[in-house]
Amino acid sequence: MRRLMTAALLALITAPAMAELTVKDAWVRATVPQQKATGAFMQITAPKAARLVEASSPVAGVTEIHEMTMDKDIMRMRAIPGIDLPAGKAVELKPGGYHVMLMDLKAPITEGQDVPVTLVIEGADKKRETIVIKATARALGASGAMDHKH
Repeated sequence: MRRLMTAALLALITAPAMAELTVKDAWVRATVPQQKATGAFMQITAPKAARLVEASSPVAGVTEIHEMTMDKDIMRMRAIPGIDLPAGKAVELKPGGYHVMLMDLKAPITEGQDVPVTLVIEGADKKRETIVIKATARALGASGAMDHKH
């Protein structure tokens, strides 16, 4: 019994640094037939300074972290190596800004479908944690919320 209690205490002490990372309102934009890409959006709050460094999803052949910017009247979208997550501050991944790009889709994404997305978060100590969330597909202009606490 004593060994079991010691093991349980050690497990608590060695819990991941990002254990309280919160992902809120995760969603993806539903697609039309033949569309091969869509975006995933969410709000991420990390308790300690961290960085979103990678994303993946089984619905896509390629998943990248992207940034969209406007240069005069030209929309530019590009893959970026990561997104800083300041301690205690919500970072919003939204249309027209930072987002997770799901490309080479294996099938259309239908409204209401739950899409699994895996996020890789890197702490200041360079240790990485993997978090799997479910993002609900919404039609353009639809609203709704989904909260995940990890």
